[in-house]
Amino acid sequence: MRRIKSLFKHAFLILFSLICIFPFYWMIVSATNVSKDITMGKLTFGNALLINVRNAFQNADILRAFMNSAFLAIVITVLSLLICSIAGYAFVIFPGKVKNILFLALIASMMVPFAAKIIPMFRMFSNLGLLNSFGSIILPAIGTPFLIFFFKQNTHAFPLETIQAARVDGLGEYGIFFRIYMPMMKSTYAAAGIFAFMASWNNYMWPLIALQSTDKFSLPLAVSNLAAGFTPDYGMVMVGIIISTLPTVLVFFLLQKAFVEGMVGSVK
Repeated sequence: MRRIKSLFKHAFLILFSLICIFPFYWMIVSATNVSKDITMGKLTFGNALLINVRNAFQNADILRAFMNSAFLAIVITVLSLLICSIAGYAFVIFPGKVKNILFLALIASMMVPFAAKIIPMFRMFSNLGLLNSFGSIILPAIGTPFLIFFFKQNTHAFPLETIQAARVDGLGEYGIFFRIYMPMMKSTYAAAGIFAFMASWNNYMWPLIALQSTDKFSLPLAVSNLAAGFTPDYGMVMVGIIISTLPTVLVFFLLQKAFVEGMVGSVK
């Protein structure tokens, strides 16, 4: 009986894994076929990969868009980790009634849908003269309430005795944060870094509104342009999707161990 249960369990897991993997397989296979074969449902590899890659790079400046996305993702990830970790650290280490009210306001802001903030953000950045610039994409993303909440919750597991001992030894607050807190919370930073990188890399709606020049387009916008028109070349589109998917997949697999440790509040 136990062997039968184990057999069914493994069969279910294998079937579920195949279902999850199939979209990626179909995406890769489609990148090697022409648009006609893709629409007919061909599930075997073709010989049009080089043609699709060439068309993708010719019809949309994929390389420039990739560099734009990489620049935005790296800058946003670094700045958001620094700013949000400082905020989460301060909420725990320096508590107060005013800070509690501010934290509740931050949590409440997470319930406001992004669609309700588009017009105020557009007018604000228009008045500041930052529309159609990378600054309009970076500034709204470097202080997200979720990451502040994430760092605050993980900071509760940080040993306060370490901070007290450092203060007794004469180390200042900035030294405590940069020389003790950050190294000990590296797993939390890794998990938060994955969230920040993926959110920035996959950001579509706000860059679509804030960026008007094609030379400033991020990769999602460039891939979206590949699919525009009455008869899109699906092979070319799949090449663009693969290029836009690879960085997030690589980042996650490289940091997956630290990601799991950070999600459970590990402190090292």
